[in-house]
Amino acid sequence: MARSGTAKRATRTITMPDKIPIRLTVNGNRMELTVAPWTTLLDALRDHLDLTGTKKGCDHGQCGACTVLVDGRRINSCLTLAVMKEGAEIVTIEGLAHNGELHPLQQAFIDHDAFQCGYCTSGQICSAAGLIAEGKAKTADEIRELMSGNICRCGAYPNIVAAIQQAMERS
Repeated sequence: MARSGTAKRATRTITMPDKIPIRLTVNGNRMELTVAPWTTLLDALRDHLDLTGTKKGCDHGQCGACTVLVDGRRINSCLTLAVMKEGAEIVTIEGLAHNGELHPLQQAFIDHDAFQCGYCTSGQICSAAGLIAEGKAKTADEIRELMSGNICRCGAYPNIVAAIQQAMERS
């Protein structure tokens, strides 16, 4: 026997908090901020902490301009919700230099002219720092493969690889 009419569905209301307090250690500094649950780590860094060195490129995790280090691992901050990183240690491009001295990767990028427009540079350098810490890349081909998530629209790839090799030799 066929039914006519519409089925009734039970409904319930879910209340989402407007803001959630989180604690992060960013570039060695303990930070407390209050963000909407849907705030990406990238937006928290740029809009709440005014750390604008990390760039918003594609906002889809495809270009790598937003790469930062979280607990020593490289991630795309545009794909990560800030609340998911509660208590994490985050390093951005602003946190790589120490005591006024450039990080070896920053210096290598200058030495090898490994940037042109500069938009991807912070993501490239943070990704390269994670790559070196991983210890997996030994050859130029391995560097290229493991850095493939970071796009340079200017095509400075040979110089980027040379800069990473220089930093690897000095670390």
